[in-house]
Amino acid sequence: MAERQGGTGPVTLAVDIGGTGLKAAVLDSAGDLLSDRVRVDTPHPAAPDALVARLCALVAPLPDYDRVSVGFPGMVRAGRVRSAPNLVRTSRRGDAVSDRAVAAWSGFDLAGALAAELGKPTKVVNDASMQGAAVVSGCGLELVVTLGTGFGTALFWQGKLTPHLEFAHHPFRKRQTYEQQLGDAARRRAGNRKWSRRVRVAVNTLRALSDFDHVYLGGGNSGHLTVDLGPNATVVDNLAGILGGIRLWDCDPI
Repeated sequence: MAERQGGTGPVTLAVDIGGTGLKAAVLDSAGDLLSDRVRVDTPHPAAPDALVARLCALVAPLPDYDRVSVGFPGMVRAGRVRSAPNLVRTSRRGDAVSDRAVAAWSGFDLAGALAAELGKPTKVVNDASMQGAAVVSGCGLELVVTLGTGFGTALFWQGKLTPHLEFAHHPFRKRQTYEQQLGDAARRRAGNRKWSRRVRVAVNTLRALSDFDHVYLGGGNSGHLTVDLGPNATVVDNLAGILGGIRLWDCDPI
């Protein structure tokens, strides 16, 4: 087993794949960092092979680990990518999409590819699911929302991860999706106050849809929120996207 600091269990390499950056760190079973968090920019468009190669180069200098947890910005089932909307754009803030990248990601076995390259058991889930694994209490129905390059969600029932629903690309308001109204490009255009009010509308809409018991808001843009989202809403540290890599292995799906 890899060298550990405060914990006695396995050491985890946690990877957070974002639309703008790839981040990784090694953690012991107690959640303490055994390395600095490292980061590189996400290539655009990010073809699967290029992304895997960049990730492997990023984590090569890090301490040894026993397993790998990956949060991915798109639809993932059983470690296979079904869609990667924030990775197939031809530029970081552009709207143009690479058809070649769309086809390459469709059905790509990211968990298998990383396990083969890194030589460790690997789990890949939606990035909101991984962040949620770090913050949910395990009581009732809990919604996790990530506000970053795009808009991500995950639902947990009694601490168990439910099948992923891609709310980001569901119609929201003004004939646009949650992603189009609440992603980073929309925040920059609208400004933080107007964008924050939209987030409140989104949370209330998802509350009416799911009747969640608690909602957690994270991601790089959660710090720009300027509105009160109610007593059953918590803004969480963006580091949860990394720390969730530990609990992910104990967070059995429904």
